[in-house]
Amino acid sequence: MTDQKNQFPQLFLRLALAVTMLSAVADRFGWWSKENSSWGNMESFKEYTRQLTFFLPEALSTVSAYAATFLEILFPLMLIFGFKTKFAAYGSSALLLIFAISMTIASGPKAPLNYSVWVGSAATLLLAVQQHYSLSIDQLTKK
Repeated sequence: MTDQKNQFPQLFLRLALAVTMLSAVADRFGWWSKENSSWGNMESFKEYTRQLTFFLPEALSTVSAYAATFLEILFPLMLIFGFKTKFAAYGSSALLLIFAISMTIASGPKAPLNYSVWVGSAATLLLAVQQHYSLSIDQLTKK
């Protein structure tokens, strides 16, 4: 994915993953219409997170909802700009893998499949192992 002919697919993958993650954040901030929302607000997202993290104390579950939201803003922005792309991709892959496992345990195997969480985790892992990031801040600052 690192030669000249693969610059667009790699950039498309970075942008598609980033926009997908940011869309989930927009949902919990209430920026999507009710017809297009899964949660619609942060309170509903915290309740959903509580279902996924049933094994944690409630306070820790709430912290995890805010931590996930922070990381789902940080990592996609890093991917969009191509800044510390390898770190952002590994972080995104780990975050999505945690979501996928939690969703599978709490809700069964269909839930993460419906939201393509396994695919997102695998795709970010594929992005993470690239040697070169085209059209990125990383490329501009590489010496």
